[in-house]
Amino acid sequence: MGVLKKFEQRLEGLVNGTFAKVFKSEVQPVEIAGALQRECDNNATIWNRERTVVPNDFIVELSTPDYERLSPYSGQLGDELSGLVRDYAKQQRYTFMGPIKVHLEKADDLDTGLYRVRSRTLASSTSQQSAPTGPPPAAARRPPAAGSYGYPPAAAPPMPAAPPPAAPGPHRPAPASRPAAPGPMPSTQTRRWIEINGNRHQISRPTLVLGRSTEADVRIDDPGVSRQHCEIRTGTPSTIQDLGSTNGIVVDGQHTTRATLRDGSRIVVGNTTIVFRQAEG
Repeated sequence: MGVLKKFEQRLEGLVNGTFAKVFKSEVQPVEIAGALQRECDNNATIWNRERTVVPNDFIVELSTPDYERLSPYSGQLGDELSGLVRDYAKQQRYTFMGPIKVHLEKADDLDTGLYRVRSRTLASSTSQQSAPTGPPPAAARRPPAAGSYGYPPAAAPPMPAAPPPAAPGPHRPAPASRPAAPGPMPSTQTRRWIEINGNRHQISRPTLVLGRSTEADVRIDDPGVSRQHCEIRTGTPSTIQDLGSTNGIVVDGQHTTRATLRDGSRIVVGNTTIVFRQAEG
């Protein structure tokens, strides 16, 4: 069972339906949970073969109406979201520099139904002592996602001591070598697809129209979706364009008419959530 599904079941099982009112909010807790997972993926830093460090302190910014609905439950919701991040990290073999915390904050520039996630790495004294003995290789670092902060980690591990000089030995000239002839460059192909309600739809053409009409490339049976709602355009990068729909589109928590897509982008049309995926090879 997936981490998000377990998270939903835990919320539903809380005594006396504590979160009954929360689920009426424009922003659903499961949407925030998915955003926290993406925040971990986008800000993972590889220290070595056995350790990949992800943020452990998260701030979820909400519009004033959504914050007022969710703030009375911020303690329990924060604990549940922290547990979800911990479960997801275990699944992905991520590690943390300190305890996991999720905070809710009000943002006056956000409209109802929109949210923004920021993250940072806060190291505890215990994790500093057990941290890796050197900075991660530059080539292995993953760039932080837009909107995140606190990088590099607040308490970077100490630099390793210089190794002792090697004992002198006889000098031998290095054998001459000829540069290898350049070989053909390997060709890679980007595969793209979308996931709707557990079903995968491959994107094998430059444009893909989504809508309620039978003439759409991918038909979505949802009364909140227009006949030709939006169009995905493949390229570098891939984008999504609203086609003059009635209810518009929401991409990664932002209402928009056009947006750039990345692997894992969540698109909401009507009451349907679409996940955009892409991979090399």
